[in-house]
Amino acid sequence: MTFLVALDESAPGRAALEYALENHPDEEIVVVHVVDPNESGYGEAAHIGADGIREQRREQATALFERARETAAERDCEIETALLTGQPAAAVLEYATDRGVDRIVVGSHGRSGISRVLLGSVAERIARRSPVPVTIVR
Repeated sequence: MTFLVALDESAPGRAALEYALENHPDEEIVVVHVVDPNESGYGEAAHIGADGIREQRREQATALFERARETAAERDCEIETALLTGQPAAAVLEYATDRGVDRIVVGSHGRSGISRVLLGSVAERIARRSPVPVTIVR
């Protein structure tokens, strides 16, 4: 079986990875991180430019994946990683469909506060639209 773990910098995102590693150590685990090109901090583009933002996000994803690999290695597991671009829920679902994964594991929320209320929960969108079972980890 192939498990896709949607990982971000949040505590629930890290909990999703921990869940997959602890409960499915012998399965294929693919860890994905999505960079949304439409999301940037206030004034970020004006200060470092679009190319700078993309490079900064790639570097952050590289560091996130390295920490995920270290976490997996501590449990004698190996993971595969993939950096995706786009709207997070749509990108995860497209990858899952194209890759033929058997289950998606995602943290209960990566956003908080007003952005979650206005944009909806990525985990909820994934769960509602997924063609495969979804485990949501708190």
